[in-house]
Amino acid sequence: MKKLLISLGILSALSTGFVAMNTYRRVHNTSFGPGEHLEYRVHYGFINAAEAVVDVSPTLYKVNERPCYRVNVDARTLGAFDLVTRIRDTWRSYIDTSAILPQKFYTNLQENSYRKEENITFNHEANTVKAEERTEKDVFKVPDNVHDLISGYYFLRTIDFSKLSSGQVIEVPAFYDDTVYNMKVRYRGKDVVKTKQGKINVIKLNPVLPQNKLIKEEESIRIFVSDDANKVPIKVEVDFFVGSMEMDLKRDGGLKQPLRYYK
Repeated sequence: MKKLLISLGILSALSTGFVAMNTYRRVHNTSFGPGEHLEYRVHYGFINAAEAVVDVSPTLYKVNERPCYRVNVDARTLGAFDLVTRIRDTWRSYIDTSAILPQKFYTNLQENSYRKEENITFNHEANTVKAEERTEKDVFKVPDNVHDLISGYYFLRTIDFSKLSSGQVIEVPAFYDDTVYNMKVRYRGKDVVKTKQGKINVIKLNPVLPQNKLIKEEESIRIFVSDDANKVPIKVEVDFFVGSMEMDLKRDGGLKQPLRYYK
């Protein structure tokens, strides 16, 4: 789930509808708002491996004197997977409602015996982020309009993909785990995917990742986003050297418009 969120975060530079407003850009957003609820089920082969719940709070929060959406992502392993690798992870982002940029990012990871809890505060005027609980190496320099893992996904949903060419690669900086990533994604055009609710029109995306020991090749992660105003991930497919994983949208609520399925 962590790798998926990183992959989704790289898509955050694709907006074409913003103008300067003081030191902040202004992003036109008609794709999401308070009260949105998404539930995903993760399958490894035929096994239900994990679930994830993504919630936008029904109320707004003020952070750094800016109105923000509060977005929670909770992920946990299930069944037999929970006996082998127990995961209880929470990520929380406070996303500026006007600029769709993070103001604060919270992480609480519980993965077997590993534990990590951290609050990161963004200063977009100074282009820095601060790890609040640390006493050493607590401030990091970051590029303009840098994102966390969650805000990048929500920025993705404001994009007009009709202005992109199939095969086009986009790059954007994102900050996670003390590091600025120069992340890339390739737009692959449009398609139709089959779900339990019916068929649905989608936009195809491929995060471009460095060569590693887990993922087979560049197109091993495929993200299928609803081809409508919502632009929510309907399905994610990942090919590993050993096996494959799928993440499917199980339930939704509070969307700007109903998802359009057909037979």
